[in-house]
Amino acid sequence: MLRIAAVVPIKLNNERLPNKNILPFDNGQPLMKYIQKTLLEVKTIDDIYIYCSDESIINYQLPGVKFKKRSEYLDHSATPFNEVLYSFAHDIKADYYVLSHATAPFLKSESIQRGLDMVTSGQYDSAIGVQRVHDFLWREGKPINFKVDNIPRTQDLPLIYAETCGLYIYSRELILRERRRVGSNPYFVELSKIESMDINDRDDFIIANSVFLELSKLTGRI
Repeated sequence: MLRIAAVVPIKLNNERLPNKNILPFDNGQPLMKYIQKTLLEVKTIDDIYIYCSDESIINYQLPGVKFKKRSEYLDHSATPFNEVLYSFAHDIKADYYVLSHATAPFLKSESIQRGLDMVTSGQYDSAIGVQRVHDFLWREGKPINFKVDNIPRTQDLPLIYAETCGLYIYSRELILRERRRVGSNPYFVELSKIESMDINDRDDFIIANSVFLELSKLTGRI
């Protein structure tokens, strides 16, 4: 029987937004609460781990979620992130891993399950959360996806996806053999604009908090 483990890597020494993973929204609840709640809703996940070098993070851990202490070396800004995932795969054995972040508070359990279904079926070797990009893109002063003398409607631009950084699904074999979280045949889990939100700096947090307050009014949930 397949074993699936979810990992939420956390470090508290964030450079752009210090302590962002535990900053509270206006309801007083820390940011990392929401991805834990979402992962707990995915019934096919066997274990959920907070992967952090600082044991004080346990104070923000929900019932049903486990803590795994990681090396402080993995907190260094120069450490490749795939090294964090490689280390976790050595620490925790599973057939498949779900990677998500506290900074993706609006990710839905249904999206995670959709990605898991596609990967565990054998059709794909990994899954990535993505968002469609309907924008005019430039690189080094030149347009990438349109011609300046024939500007199309944004909905007619070539289809381009951007990784949202909030969801990755990969096998133990992939991360240990190739030290990467995305294989050669990934499934794109297309997410809405709200689901795709990723909090990296103060502006992101302010916007996410506003979205959270509005969603709370609409749904009555916090």
